[in-house]
Amino acid sequence: MEVLIADDSATSRRILEAALQKWGYDVRIARDGLAAWELLQRDDAPRMAILDWMMPGLSGPEVCRLVRQQGNNHYTYILLLTSKNEKEDLIKGLEAGADDYLTKPFDQNELKVRLGPGRRIIELQAELLATQAELREQATKDSLTKLYNRHTILEIFDRELARARRESNPVGVVLGDLDRFKSINDTLGHLAGDAVLRETARRMLGAVRPYDAAGRYGGEEFLLILPGCDVHAAGSQAERMRQAIEAEPIRLSDSSLVPVTVSFGVTALPRGSDASALTLISFADQAMYLAKEQGRNRVVLHPFGRDQEKSKKSG
Repeated sequence: MEVLIADDSATSRRILEAALQKWGYDVRIARDGLAAWELLQRDDAPRMAILDWMMPGLSGPEVCRLVRQQGNNHYTYILLLTSKNEKEDLIKGLEAGADDYLTKPFDQNELKVRLGPGRRIIELQAELLATQAELREQATKDSLTKLYNRHTILEIFDRELARARRESNPVGVVLGDLDRFKSINDTLGHLAGDAVLRETARRMLGAVRPYDAAGRYGGEEFLLILPGCDVHAAGSQAERMRQAIEAEPIRLSDSSLVPVTVSFGVTALPRGSDASALTLISFADQAMYLAKEQGRNRVVLHPFGRDQEKSKKSG
């Protein structure tokens, strides 16, 4: 674990650094309060800090106060090192946000004991944040494909529609369905079907932009929301996905190869339209089934987006 030492005394810094390294800590050094505050604002800031009370630029309590005001998700455990021993001064230090204090001259064994609770707090918080991230993942992602689940992708769709209407921008909508997926399950088994779904989702994500949203809409259907894309741009995105999925067969755990294709239906919310999410998904669904009827493994655009654009141009 990394600890920041902030002290304007070179002698004090050397003593602290030697002790902390002996106990297995990594050490970062700041020679004044401003340098300490700069380090503690970084994303990779140490999660524990030993701050001298009196320093040029900013005092230890002032640095404490700034750290607590920034409201970082990651907690910083702060120990103040002070020659002050008046009760009122020490209370002020704790009120500024310090977790503990140690008066000079300090005993190294006491310092080691004081750092112990801080280390446990930081480790427990890291475990808590990891658990929260895992629960958030479980609540928003499909467990098999790791794409957004149906509930979350529809929430994202609603948000993107609202933003598009507010900013008068288009939103592309793509609905994809794996071709002949039932036959894969029936002939190769559901484990093979799961592997095909996972790999299809991976290839799909690799072919879209970082700010596009992809979700498992249900079974072997996928819904993609493409902000800023009109129907033609969304169609081009869908074609890239189609080619990425078709490019090579999917290799299963027994080394057998399964060729996989997807049929895509595409539509878009044109600028100025008030079409609902349900309407747009219905149009994309109609286009997808038309792709199936035309022989599968293709992209079909629904005329809604094109007709809307034509009417605006002619008007």
